[in-house]
Amino acid sequence: MKILVTGAAGFIGAATVECLLRLGHEVIGIDNINSYYDTALKYWRLERLGVAQGDIRDGKPVVSSLNPSFTFIKMDITDRISLDRLFADSGFEIVINLAAQAGVRYSIENPYAYVESNLVGFLNLLECCRNHPVKHLIYASSSSVYGMSDHIPYAESDRTDSPVSLYAATKKSNELMAYCYSQLYGVPATGVRFFTVYGPAGRPDMAPFLFLRAVLEGKPIRVFNHGDMQRDFTYIDDITDGLMLLLEHPSQEKIPHRVYNIGHSSPVQLMDFIHTIEKVAGRKAEMKMEGMQPGDVYCTYADTTRLQQDFGYSPKVSIEEGIRNFYDWYLGFTKA
Repeated sequence: MKILVTGAAGFIGAATVECLLRLGHEVIGIDNINSYYDTALKYWRLERLGVAQGDIRDGKPVVSSLNPSFTFIKMDITDRISLDRLFADSGFEIVINLAAQAGVRYSIENPYAYVESNLVGFLNLLECCRNHPVKHLIYASSSSVYGMSDHIPYAESDRTDSPVSLYAATKKSNELMAYCYSQLYGVPATGVRFFTVYGPAGRPDMAPFLFLRAVLEGKPIRVFNHGDMQRDFTYIDDITDGLMLLLEHPSQEKIPHRVYNIGHSSPVQLMDFIHTIEKVAGRKAEMKMEGMQPGDVYCTYADTTRLQQDFGYSPKVSIEEGIRNFYDWYLGFTKA
């Protein structure tokens, strides 16, 4: 099938492209390669997909040197005209939207970036899927839509109308926008609520990367809420496995829209997570205990019953195995 992956230079995006190519699909990936975090990591991910940094130009298609079924284009989903032209020229069957301005805390500092990318950019994609019909639009939502819900574990049927960050509000807005386009125009859309994704080539602004780097460099790590937090850390392979299960199965309901959690469904105490990093790295962490941060939540915990019942989803990678894999990758990446 011919598939568009937005955010293809991102953590989940690049891993998704890799999975799709292994399955024999034709993939076009787009990304604006912004500087929210060090672009060296984004270019490293693209190099792994056979796209050299020196070949990348705005709007210019670059065919992978490793797999001719993959083409990368540096493009921003907020560029409505270029995006519409790409859809008109390409005839996509499936769209996987993983492009977004990420980060809970950064949304407090730079709210406009979230409105432009997560709302305007997503609207552009919905319009393209409306005007150039696709078989399935899969888009990234987030566990952050559950806010401070005390209903544990989080189920898709829970209320999600009390976000505690603008980032969460934009993700909930994406779900409402997609539902609207499914209802009005029949766009088959599936939202996926990701839970704390980590693993090799993961985002450097997230706790696994920040903690491991600090431990290896002998620097203190900031431990929020004095360590009294839980996160449903989900390894990247379990995330992409979930996406592949959904790929060719749009909703058959009258309004073709639905939402799934994709998580490990096994939350880890933050202090236990830190101790696992210490064990794998063979070093003790220096911890700087701090209070709760604006926009943070105390616990994330995915109820994945719906995805399990519908498609047999079963996460496989334990936190110990995942951190070991991440550690091995990090050593190689920093020495490269």
